[in-house]
Amino acid sequence: MNSSVFTKLSLMMLLQYFIWGAWYVTMGTYMSEFLHSSGVQIGAAYGALALATMISPFFVGMVADRYFAAQRIMGVLHILGGLLLFLATKISDNTLFYWTIVLYSLLYMPTIALSNSIAFQQMTDPGKQFPWIRVFGTIGWIVAGVMIGKLDIEKTPGTFYMAAIASASLGLISFILPNTPPKGKSTESAIGTEAFVLFKDRPYLIFFIAAILVCIPLSFYYGFANLFLNELGMEKPASKMIFGQASEAIFILAIPFLFNRIGVKNILIIGILAWILRYVCFAYGNLDSNLWMLYAGIILHGVCYDFFFVTGYMYTEKKAGEKIKNAAQGLFTFATYGLGMVIGTWFSGITADNFAVDGTHDWQNIWMVPAYIAIAVLLYFIFFFKEKTEVSQ
Repeated sequence: MNSSVFTKLSLMMLLQYFIWGAWYVTMGTYMSEFLHSSGVQIGAAYGALALATMISPFFVGMVADRYFAAQRIMGVLHILGGLLLFLATKISDNTLFYWTIVLYSLLYMPTIALSNSIAFQQMTDPGKQFPWIRVFGTIGWIVAGVMIGKLDIEKTPGTFYMAAIASASLGLISFILPNTPPKGKSTESAIGTEAFVLFKDRPYLIFFIAAILVCIPLSFYYGFANLFLNELGMEKPASKMIFGQASEAIFILAIPFLFNRIGVKNILIIGILAWILRYVCFAYGNLDSNLWMLYAGIILHGVCYDFFFVTGYMYTEKKAGEKIKNAAQGLFTFATYGLGMVIGTWFSGITADNFAVDGTHDWQNIWMVPAYIAIAVLLYFIFFFKEKTEVSQ
């Protein structure tokens, strides 16, 4: 891969995740401030992205991959997405705002797969080259958080304007990305139904169910952490939350080392324990004597995400084998970031409203709910998951 292609792909990844980080982290706070949204309404808006995750494989598999060059369709989707992000700031009705976010999410989520396709098409050794490209996505998310803090726009429509500008920019840049022609008709299903055969393997089925359930605690963090930190009075929390992405980039490096040494079950258990610890830290943290607990809850994001979801993708690939690995990864994504997050965002919204009186949230009780759920998932996983032969790299 020459330097010009590397630069273009790196910029593509940086903007791809900059866009997401610019509006997604603070949307709950924006909705509370400007739309006076309930917890259910905030949860539903975050659930829009999960719904799009379930639908986008059909678009990519049956339309984009067959008939259009990936960089061109991505360009159109990002330009239209930028327009919708801008229009979202002009809406004062919760229902209309929700459907705007649904439509935007349907435009954005296919670009994740398209950007990956564009990158992989240019690589001779994806295993070594892709991480160096993908890391710019994490950098993009971090840069978005830093800019929100520096520009002091966390509680303003400015986050959506910033994301809209980045989306339109990436849309235009997409047209000069390396050409990635359509693949034509695929024999694989859109959501990876070929991988259903993995459910005959009992340990994998136990893991798969646990992965869906752990998305419920995940939804609490994505939907309400920024609103919680703002209501607590933390200064510019969006810029503090980038420590979570930084830890994600660091802890992912430990997974290949641990995968063979302590086994997949122990890594997954550590990941679930981190979810419990995170929400206990949030429940009892404050800006006075226990400020460290708030930072610990944020920094634990790397362990929470990497040790469960990244390990889960690796475990899925090793279980699936070469023939159905793409279908297996598609099914895992559909079940977790789709189905699991739909359930999680719905439930987290109901929980937030249940512990709110006159707009004031009882955050301690709210955060203990996902902690209890994570404890239940941990007990279920420890009791039922019995892998006779550890899958190794």
